[in-house]
Amino acid sequence: MVEYALEELMSGDDARRRALVRRMCLKFPSVPALSMVFALTSAASMVEDNLSRESDCAAVAAFGFKLAALLAGDVYAVESMGYRPARSHDLLHFWRRVDGYFLDL
Repeated sequence: MVEYALEELMSGDDARRRALVRRMCLKFPSVPALSMVFALTSAASMVEDNLSRESDCAAVAAFGFKLAALLAGDVYAVESMGYRPARSHDLLHFWRRVDGYFLDL
């Protein structure tokens, strides 16, 4: 999952980057949602640590960290509603009913 997140973040395609969280949920529907937060954080950290000399990489890393933080908030919301541990498919359901940010991003 980390490899997939890193590949999408480094794709050079803004549409792919924006759709990353939604696509991860569709690609890995039954994984614990926090594992996706970890994968995004790890991928962003790799970009920051290993590729920081390239001009676009700082922005890519920051975007990856932002996605991870926003996703963590949604995981917290879903788990607060009793879905413990929250899974990727729970997030998709939450986004369709409550907060469509990642569906529209």
